Amino acid sequence: MAIADVIGQIDAEIAKLQQAKALLSSGAVSVPAAPAVKGKRGRPKGSKSAVKAVAVKAPTKTVATKKTRKPLSAEARKRIADAQKARWAKAKKAGQ
Repeated sequence: MAIADVIGQIDAEIAKLQQAKALLSSGAVSVPAAPAVKGKRGRPKGSKSAVKAVAVKAPTKTVATKKTRKPLSAEARKRIADAQKARWAKAKKAGQ
């Protein structure tokens, strides 16, 4: 391949790139937006404490779902209540 052929191919490629640049800078070609994120909010399926299956004896359904929760101790409930009351008092004092 001769040097003149290589230079000719490079010039042709430069011309194509300049045309593409002109199209993009003029705004004639719109760039597509990023695709929306698919999926659901919240806890992912298969997490350990999401839902626990419980057998139910019913003629049409054999399995129902029941959410599981860990019980709070009396001390924990009191600490939460006291903290919330303190937040309310702070907000009331700041509002006056």
